[in-house]
Amino acid sequence: MASVSSLDEASAFLAEASAEGRQVRIGEDLTTDGLARVLEHEAGDLTCTVESGVRLSELDAALALHGQRLSLDPPGDPTIGALLAENASGPLRHRFGAPRDLVLGVTLVLADGTIANAGGKVVKNVAGYDLGRLVCGSRGRLAFIARASFRLHPLPSASRTLVVETEEPAATVAALLRSQLEPSSLDVLHPGRVAMLFEGSPLAVQAQVATALVLVGARENGAEVWAETRDRQRAATRRIDFPPGELDRILGGLSEAIVRPSAGAAYTPHPEPNGSEPRSDEGAAARRRLEERIRRALDPNGIFSP
Repeated sequence: MASVSSLDEASAFLAEASAEGRQVRIGEDLTTDGLARVLEHEAGDLTCTVESGVRLSELDAALALHGQRLSLDPPGDPTIGALLAENASGPLRHRFGAPRDLVLGVTLVLADGTIANAGGKVVKNVAGYDLGRLVCGSRGRLAFIARASFRLHPLPSASRTLVVETEEPAATVAALLRSQLEPSSLDVLHPGRVAMLFEGSPLAVQAQVATALVLVGARENGAEVWAETRDRQRAATRRIDFPPGELDRILGGLSEAIVRPSAGAAYTPHPEPNGSEPRSDEGAAARRRLEERIRRALDPNGIFSP
């Protein structure tokens, strides 16, 4: 196992592997342990640039000193490289999206050792190909992620969590989505509960909480419910993607799950087909062909092992 501490080392390692025709599994044969620096934090622009070996908790601690955060809260404490490679997200995805929605630019090392930069360090940047989004969810099959730049958000001055106990979670979710409420998180803890998180100024949060209490009969709850959703997401053995409009049907086919309605994602510990799968996925084969074409374009010799 090789741990690199610079772009040049990563480039040399992959160039040698490519010349020898040797496969490399990122995270095992090649790790980011030595790439663990926060390179830039432009607090005024709400952006930062970090190396891929930085842990999310470490980045959060550095940003919190300036009253800011990277609005991603996946299970565990991944490195930034793993965060992007898995496109990992948690409850905050409802409002802030996944890593691909917050990444501004990346520095990659391709399979032959070529160093490639894409995107930039400001929000309104359109230079180059959107490799930053391309590598999100690539699971180490396209390139070695060395650095990444992100869009940040201010830390909220107030936050409150509400939980609705209901036998009709889809109806509760529909009522919330039709309203003018803007929760940062909205998860279904199936069966029986819907959790929502409101963040912002104390007055704004109070107003939203008051509206939600009347709208869906919620009760206030501690923040521990979000630790529960992440723990259950992490323990899940299967993820089911579905059109958000089919929440009721998906829930009807599952006995237990953490469901993120706006993302169209259900995390379940059980292999339950029972009507929970999307009724059709005609584009699946086409997506796989496209993914294979992209992989061959960036790694024609198959150096990156799945």
